[in-house]
Amino acid sequence: MKKCKRCLLPATVPGAEIDAAGVCKLCREFSPDMLRSEDADRAQYEQDLEAALVACRGQGQYDVLVPFSGGKDSALLLYKLVVEKSLRVLAFTVDVNIPDVAWKNIKRTIAKLGCDHLTYAPPAEFYRKLFRYLLCNQEARGAVYTVSYVYAPLFEGDAIKVALEKNIPLVMAGYSPGQPEPERMLYEFSRKLIEHTDWTPPGLVESGQFSAAELSRFFNPANYPVATQFPRYLAPFHAWPYNQDEAIKIVVDKGLIETSRNASPVFSNYPINWLLMYSDLKHFGYNPYAPEFATLIREGKAKLSEWRLMAPIVDLMIRKRWFLGRHTTEHLKWLDMTSDDLRINLPRGAYDPIVT
Repeated sequence: MKKCKRCLLPATVPGAEIDAAGVCKLCREFSPDMLRSEDADRAQYEQDLEAALVACRGQGQYDVLVPFSGGKDSALLLYKLVVEKSLRVLAFTVDVNIPDVAWKNIKRTIAKLGCDHLTYAPPAEFYRKLFRYLLCNQEARGAVYTVSYVYAPLFEGDAIKVALEKNIPLVMAGYSPGQPEPERMLYEFSRKLIEHTDWTPPGLVESGQFSAAELSRFFNPANYPVATQFPRYLAPFHAWPYNQDEAIKIVVDKGLIETSRNASPVFSNYPINWLLMYSDLKHFGYNPYAPEFATLIREGKAKLSEWRLMAPIVDLMIRKRWFLGRHTTEHLKWLDMTSDDLRINLPRGAYDPIVT
């Protein structure tokens, strides 16, 4: 597959427009001024973040709640908040589809930092039903988008619920720059989203396949008294300087994660993600994470040489269902599906919550 020689963006990504010199449109239009503009925004976010870290202290048993998946970024965030900022932090893990390597990272990080850790194990059958329905009824942007932006609001909403129960004023997620979609979050979930929006995906409601009890698992501020003080939900790595390779080096050097291999998103991500990537490769012809990593490479936050080697290996594992790609076959079996059941048949935005 033809790719941009500067950022590895596949030619099949809409808008790539790779020219005769092998450079994509995004790289041709990229300039240091864009980074300077982002740095200006980041400086404002960082100023707000530091003020929030001061204001959160002493309001309850914990100052901050951190959703902890066992990846490098959430481990690094815990370290910065517990060690560098001396905050009282509650790590919170939703036990759904977390791989063994991530559990190893979780246990090692919690032991090293000595912070409190709460684990929530929701009914596995609900998630099995949810994943199956979503993969059989994907919206136009494909499997990764469809599943991620229904699944993420579930554990994000769980974090908000726990923060409310324990009077924790801040929830802080280890999202790296570019995560989640900019339309959904730039540094902070809006107050409108947290205070006035039902997070239940309309596409699930309209399907008629989910009971009221199942749909009630999604966060809805209307379920709380009018005077409820909802926590802020921030992404500190949108404010602090971020580099993927530096993040891996720090968590390994500090002993939070045993090896750089265990810190790699290739090994520590949710196993079902291999099935999602398989579906998108099948439908679109490129890895759905390629644009995100191309952005990091373009901005100097990830190494071109590393991903020039790694990206084709990952795609080969997915297509052939080899090594980590075996999770594709395992999850098709778990969901009682075949590859022919992976279908895009709903319009763009079918599952997006309605912001009122």
